[in-house]
Amino acid sequence: MHDHRLDDQSPELCRLRNDLAVALRAAARHGLSEGVCNHFSVELPDDSGRFLLNPQGLMWQEVTANDIVLVDGGGQVLAGRHPVESTAMFIHAAIHRIARKACVLHTHMPYGTAMSLTAERALDTRLSQNAMRFHDRVAFDAHYNGLALDATEGERIARAMQGADVVFLGNHGVIVCGSRIDHAYDDLYYLERACQVQVLAASTGRRLVPVNTDLARRVGEQTRGERLQSELFFQALRRTV
Repeated sequence: MHDHRLDDQSPELCRLRNDLAVALRAAARHGLSEGVCNHFSVELPDDSGRFLLNPQGLMWQEVTANDIVLVDGGGQVLAGRHPVESTAMFIHAAIHRIARKACVLHTHMPYGTAMSLTAERALDTRLSQNAMRFHDRVAFDAHYNGLALDATEGERIARAMQGADVVFLGNHGVIVCGSRIDHAYDDLYYLERACQVQVLAASTGRRLVPVNTDLARRVGEQTRGERLQSELFFQALRRTV
């Protein structure tokens, strides 16, 4: 039987490595990174269960395509010059396998994480226009259970997503998923912007005024129906980071 898996030098795999490095470097520039922690991953489109992941020990702004590691669903490094962090494997492998998400971006970005500390655990998707793009797309996991140091915790997080592509992890951070890197990164960036303006508005002490649910849903549908801006944004990031 012919093996349809991508080889390590295929153009598609090289493109994915480059784009994952672009996303990581852009996230560092946009203030979404935290030390050498957190991870971005993207599954290979060959149904092999393999995925690309940023390595352990590098700050996001220094990651290049050559630093990206190829791993299998069990955490074995198949290609790459760096090791991978165990918590990354437990979370990302489970979400790729159970939630069937192609691209998984996990951060402790400041404003998104701030929302995970509130009683509501997430942002209000009826407030800003940026927040409305996430209406009906957000789940939250209120049950912080410590570091994800085993496969069970990663699987629990994956199931808590309930099919959503944005999840707030209570007392922890956020995960944004997508079918492709440029769309997922665009969502990550605008999720943090939406959380930021909600925090700023709340800090005034004045009453916040959400729009009605039907309007928020319509704006969300409009945003999801037109992804050219997402793609143009990522093309600009390729040129500038």
